[in-house]
Formats: sequence, C-alpha cells, structure tokens
Amino acid sequence: MSEVIWGLATSHVPSIGAAMDREKTADPVWAPLFEGYRPAREWLAGHTPDVAILVYNDHANGVDLDVVPTFALGTAESYRVADEGFGRRPVPDVTGDPELSFHLLQSLMDEGFDLTVFQELDVDHGFTVPLSVWTPDPGEAWPCPVIPIMVNVIRYPQPTAARCYALGQALGRAIASYDGVRTVGILGTGGMSHQLAGARAGFINSSFDHMFLEQIARDPAKLAALTREQYIREAGSEGIELIMWLVMRGALNAQVRTVHTAYHVPASNTAAGLALFDNRPG
Repeated sequence: MSEVIWGLATSHVPSIGAAMDREKTADPVWAPLFEGYRPAREWLAGHTPDVAILVYNDHANGVDLDVVPTFALGTAESYRVADEGFGRRPVPDVTGDPELSFHLLQSLMDEGFDLTVFQELDVDHGFTVPLSVWTPDPGEAWPCPVIPIMVNVIRYPQPTAARCYALGQALGRAIASYDGVRTVGILGTGGMSHQLAGARAGFINSSFDHMFLEQIARDPAKLAALTREQYIREAGSEGIELIMWLVMRGALNAQVRTVHTAYHVPASNTAAGLALFDNRPG
C-alpha cells in the first residue's frame, strides 16, 4: 500500500522559470515571490517521496491543439523538456515510473475515467516550472520519478471542477492500492486568477484567489461545486486552471494540515499562489 504524504498546489507561470534560469530571483521585482516559496521548499527538502504525480496542462508544446484530450496520463520511462521556441530550459529531463503509471491507468479506467495514454511526451513550462518551484537546484536529476497527468483547460468545454475533484479521489484510491512504492507526492498546477487576452486582459481577482486558498484546505467540495462559467467569470479565462488543484486535493485525505501558503501579484500578468499540505494522519 502506497501513501500520499503531501500535496503541493502552485502556479506554473513561464516567467517564474525564466527568472530562475536567468538568476533573477533576488531582483526586487521577483524577490517577494521567491521568498514566499522558501518555507515550502525547506519543508519539501526533508520530505522527498518515492514518486511524484504532477497534474498540469500542456500549452501546445507536447500536444497539438487539433487533438486535446480531456484527461491524459504518461506511461513513459522518461519525458523530454520541450523547446517552447526559445530553446529547452536548462533543467533535467524527467524520469517516469511506467509500472505505477500502468497501475494508475488501469485503476482509473476501471473507475470510469477514459484516459488518453502518452507513451512519448515532451513536457513544457506547465510541468517544469512547478518542479523548479519544488526543487530550485535539481542538479543532474529531479528528486524522484514524476508521472504526468494532463488536463484540458485550454479548449472549451473543459472538464468540470466536480469531475476533476472526482478524478483526484479516484487517483487517491488507486495510489492506496499500489504496493510498488512507499510514498507519493502530488502536485496540482496552474492559476491563480488571470486572463491573457480579450476585453478583460490583465484581469486579477485577489478576493477570489484568497477564498480559494482558504477553501482548498478546508472545504474543497465547495470549490468543486462551482461551474466552469463561475471559474471563468471570477478567475478569468485562464484562471480556470485552478480546477487542476482540485485533482491534487481530491487525492488527499479529507483533513489535511496546511504547511504553508503564499500569494503574489503579479507574476507576469498572473496572480501566483502556492499551497502545501501535509497529508499524513496526525
């Protein structure tokens, strides 16, 4: 039986990765954001899991926009860092865990989630920036193997928040039924409120973001009950990425301990948030 020991929710703004890659984290414009990460990074450094699962969305770098799966799972032995037009980020490629991936695939399919399967996949900033938030100096390799779960938040209709939360709950059950590893960490990525185009370009709703940060710990079912239209209205067209945090939260216990939260406006044109939860009983 495997145990989910922590859940980490974090924004995946590409400029966060660029600031790290270009050694700008101490610049006045960036320092408050990265100082907010520090307590979470220190705690995570002492709680490295055997495997991590990262819930993210691709940005037309690993998957063509002509084919956008609602939910997808990687089953590869490794995942290359994508070239998003400016060269690959100077971070390691990602090692996978095919055995756990296949177990998750079978368990989730048996629970009614029809997943697209990637046996080869390049991962972009939606994947690598959260890994850098977790581990700023990975060296030659990330702390452990990482399995990608991809969610469509790009093309309408996106999955509902309720469906994402249910996927997370099924994911938690699948992990608990696996004997191949001892500990698992789960990352949910994207958000917080932001809109990149249209009449509301630059939109940020800090009130909604703070409510979300509070309720993701205390009452995630409340957030799962919101419609996609409510997410887009309150958090912006790209703010609907927050439904990916609910996949992570659904895989955790009903009661969790909040280790650390952080919030910064803006990172690029985005409200950037972080929430770290200890999922171990007691």
